[in-house]
Amino acid sequence: MYEDYGVELRVLPGSGARVLCIASAGDTAAALWQAGHDVTAVDVNPVQLAYARDRLAGGAITEGSAEILMRLGRGTAGALLPAWRGPELRAFLALDDPAEQDRHWSTAMDGRGLARLTRLALRPCGALAVALRPSFAHVVPARFDEVLRRRLGRTVAGYANVRNPWMWRLLAGAELPGTQRLFAPDVRLVHADVVDALEQAPRGAYDGVTLSNVLDGPGPAFAARLRTAVRRAVRPGGIVVLRSFREPTASGPGWAAQDRSALWGVVRVVRLGADPAGTQDRRIDP
Repeated sequence: MYEDYGVELRVLPGSGARVLCIASAGDTAAALWQAGHDVTAVDVNPVQLAYARDRLAGGAITEGSAEILMRLGRGTAGALLPAWRGPELRAFLALDDPAEQDRHWSTAMDGRGLARLTRLALRPCGALAVALRPSFAHVVPARFDEVLRRRLGRTVAGYANVRNPWMWRLLAGAELPGTQRLFAPDVRLVHADVVDALEQAPRGAYDGVTLSNVLDGPGPAFAARLRTAVRRAVRPGGIVVLRSFREPTASGPGWAAQDRSALWGVVRVVRLGADPAGTQDRRIDP
């Protein structure tokens, strides 16, 4: 699951919050539960939900379609570019100094060869188009190859590789050494569309919701319905976290620069208004 739950752990109360999240592969749900929160994880896809249930019980990681495409891309890079071969790549991932990582990324890894490969792989009619639903394709920024390389560069310049499990997954397709399997047996798993789950919850049932990028793809009608459902199901003063692959507007990326998974263009954290009309929402900046 390529989102850094460290964002959620920073903005939610220390423990005991009632939180709803997207189940996905279970990583965020497990981290929130292990931090002492009461977690409900929702997914509309029964296959995805079954996978999350298995992982939360200690099951192994299974490669999905996105990981297969990334593995093929990494294999091509490793075959053609010396800095992306196994030993060299693992030496880079073992670095503990972001400044050194930044220099190595700029001088050895993010060169013309990587630019050509990513341009080919992520062109609109290439592998990226095959992997995306048509409704989601318009969300991915133009020249996503350049955008992705910038986001990767931002992350390696800001966070030690040796402690960044998402960088290990993205660049090597491997778990950070010492990573334990998930175990969070008391996460409540619900098979439902997230809006339906929020609409059916008691008013003020949650202290926070983290909704991944559920607004990437659906139109304005879904967004309006989600906004209404969130205001009903989350108590005044509760926290909402949303991610997007889109490029940031003038207001900036928000927490995306703090999200070590490197993929997101925008991460927004909002505290819902505590006034009776619920109008005084406040964006929480990093």
